[in-house]
Amino acid sequence: MAEELIPKRIELLHELLPVAAIAALINPLNFGAPAHVKFAQAGARTLGIRLHVLNATSQHDLDGIFAKIDELQVGALLICPDPLFAGQSKQLADLTGQHAVPTISGIREFVTAGGLMYYGDDIQELYRLVGVYIGRILKGENPGDLPVVQSTKVELVINLTTAKALGLIIPLVLRARADEVIE
Repeated sequence: MAEELIPKRIELLHELLPVAAIAALINPLNFGAPAHVKFAQAGARTLGIRLHVLNATSQHDLDGIFAKIDELQVGALLICPDPLFAGQSKQLADLTGQHAVPTISGIREFVTAGGLMYYGDDIQELYRLVGVYIGRILKGENPGDLPVVQSTKVELVINLTTAKALGLIIPLVLRARADEVIE
């Protein structure tokens, strides 16, 4: 569901902070990058927000990306899911704090590392589904005969400590929808 959740992430950012322009951080080497861009453009267009797509292919690109964010004067940042960004969650959380950029990510580790918001798959649900599959295989079912199953449970996590550091007040309606609030 990585791509399908991108418009909702943009909507959540807009609900928190109605800005005129946002940036989307995307790894163009990711096979899903074209879909990430397409869904981000659609989500931004629906809300009448300008979208700036910023590409990073290594951790060394990130400082330059944040200089570009400052230059563009965007009001918020969307970090699209990617293994590169997951591995750099702490660096990304630190950079978003240093540059005072409200950010939502499709990577759970980002918010636990000090980022503002996460909206994406419920990781425990994914693990449960994996366990069910492994159980079926261990009981003798052929893996090729098993249906493809996709998690349908998503979660919203908000880091109030980060919100306070950014000078943001999380609306009670948004806070009430959160599955977890980090204080």
